[in-house]
Amino acid sequence: MTTPLWYNSLLTLIKPLYRLRVKQRFGHLDDYQQEVDERFGNFQPVKNKNTIWFHAVSVGETNAAQPLIEHYLKLGQAVLVTNTTRTGQARAKSLFAEKYPTLFQAVYLPIDQKHLIEKFVVLNQPRILLLMETELWPNLLSIVHQHHIPQLLLNARLSEKSAKGYGKFQRLTFPMLQQLDWIAAQDQATFDRFHHLGKSQSEMSVVGNVKFDITAPKHFIQQASQLRQEWQLQQRKIMVLASTHAAEEQQILAALTSALFKDKDLLCIVVPRHPERFDAVFTEIEKLGLKAHRRSLGQTIEPDTQVYLADSMGELWLWYALAQVAYVGGSLNEPGGGHNILEPIALNVPTILGKNYFNFQHIIDEFVEHDAVKVVQNTDEAAQILLDLFDNQAQRDQMNQQAQQILQANQGALAQHIALIDRYLVAQ
Repeated sequence: MTTPLWYNSLLTLIKPLYRLRVKQRFGHLDDYQQEVDERFGNFQPVKNKNTIWFHAVSVGETNAAQPLIEHYLKLGQAVLVTNTTRTGQARAKSLFAEKYPTLFQAVYLPIDQKHLIEKFVVLNQPRILLLMETELWPNLLSIVHQHHIPQLLLNARLSEKSAKGYGKFQRLTFPMLQQLDWIAAQDQATFDRFHHLGKSQSEMSVVGNVKFDITAPKHFIQQASQLRQEWQLQQRKIMVLASTHAAEEQQILAALTSALFKDKDLLCIVVPRHPERFDAVFTEIEKLGLKAHRRSLGQTIEPDTQVYLADSMGELWLWYALAQVAYVGGSLNEPGGGHNILEPIALNVPTILGKNYFNFQHIIDEFVEHDAVKVVQNTDEAAQILLDLFDNQAQRDQMNQQAQQILQANQGALAQHIALIDRYLVAQ
């Protein structure tokens, strides 16, 4: 089944706009050039063929794929990871490039033009394609299918809103679903939505969310302990504003400013979601008159530091490991959608988030129901609850206890995913 002419014509038309968007997003020519090269066909030399190919859009999907990738690398199997964002690419490389220099390679996925996808697949000759969560590209799936390469959608999630969107383009959606060999759905609602869009129930299963099988990396825990000593943080009350979008960090910090000046032990670590915003966020912090230092400049947290801008990539676990409370962003901006709350929870960090968390609805609702996280309506409420939690150890302990019970009750999806993948690998 070939993709419609209108889809391929549209890709050709928007190609220059994509180049412009990449250029605007990057402040450094090298970063821009690498993405443009790899997205438009000037591919890196292929390190390994016959790889297990994971495609993960950005950081969240890369984190979800992490234990699966690690499993196969440990077995000595070569792994190729493709991403479509700079942050996802940086995360993948930070996890595996140094540890598995010969077996691991991470590159950008080419844009979804037939000739580029064909060239990429022929060059890399993967054994299998494992797509994480909801990343479906018509030409990618069509060409991989033509090469008789198994392709599975893992940890699949499909919100009601996304399902309606796919439903409007049935000529694209139906063939893509038929070309997928299997869909491993996170929950029954996702299973039902894919079936409604045309996927046979005999080619799907509900296996849970692999993100629940999460373990905090030991080296980040050790590094946090070391920094706590070196930077003399033992007495500091540390909160982290993680994966924030405009203008969440500015508004929350504005609400926290008086408390930060009043209590010298308070410290706020800010981790913006997108690296292209780092400088703008620092400017906003300075406008509030707060004493700030930056990770990118090699600066440390000093006794008078009120805000630490963690403008680095791949270190979010470190900042969670240092914190006593956390706000997970992308959930009070509009339209929002939220980000992964399981990382701070895995480190026993009481967690709050905003009301706009629809991208993680199926995960978060259970935590909300059992008072294991706090959902806030606005940035003022976020600031107040962060401060209140510092003064209420009993509430922090109760939130952690409830959260750990939910986390443990939902684990087991990782083993089911590995069994599914192995079934297709053995069949080759």
